[in-house]
Amino acid sequence: MDKQRLTLAALTLLPLLAACGTEKPGGDAVAAGPDVTGVRWAVTDVTVDGRTSKAPAGAHLRIGADGRADGSLGCNGFGSDADLDGDRIAFKGLGATEMACDGVPARFEQTLADTLTDGSLTARVRDGNLTLTTADGDRVRLTEQRPTALSGTRWQITRPAANGRAHLVFDTAKGTLSGSLGCNRVNAEATVRDGRITLGSLATTRMMCEASLMNTERSIERVLDGGVDYRIDARTLTLTSENGESLTAVAAE
Repeated sequence: MDKQRLTLAALTLLPLLAACGTEKPGGDAVAAGPDVTGVRWAVTDVTVDGRTSKAPAGAHLRIGADGRADGSLGCNGFGSDADLDGDRIAFKGLGATEMACDGVPARFEQTLADTLTDGSLTARVRDGNLTLTTADGDRVRLTEQRPTALSGTRWQITRPAANGRAHLVFDTAKGTLSGSLGCNRVNAEATVRDGRITLGSLATTRMMCEASLMNTERSIERVLDGGVDYRIDARTLTLTSENGESLTAVAAE
């Protein structure tokens, strides 16, 4: 498949139109700050000139209380300032990376970026859904993504890559960790408290696999040696050891 390359000319440091201030918010409009900040919003679709385009998996937006926004257009990450005023949000100075990804149309990324930066947007929140609407009626629809539970989830390790078989399962009720390092099974005691997981000695099987896979297993074991800080962002789990080494896993479907 030919890879498409995203042109950033229209994405970087886009000027914003000032809000005219003539529109009155609808009955279900809410103050943008407390309801939309600190939430990871998954982009559902974008509608421009009456035509709706479904968002690719991974497209999302997060607005911080510090006035910064970041997220993904579907392939490329982006960041911008976010001015919040009542039920209005204006994204200023949006800039994005310039990667090419299979399966993510550059046209959608451009459309999403253009709509987000089309002046001051009206923010409406209802039942865990956020709609951002331009003065012309174009809109971006988003859905709140709550963090996946640590316990009971099969966390598929994606970094370091381990042939798709490496995974971890935490059981906070039993205080255990189980899973696979990619070749060998692993078990350990695991105590979860205040964003940290304290691990007992790792018990693993002793099978031998190809050298690259064994190297990956040793990298995973180093991260899990003793204890890790953990962070869950929607469906992504990051474990970081005391020496700064980390691994990333995603919740299996």
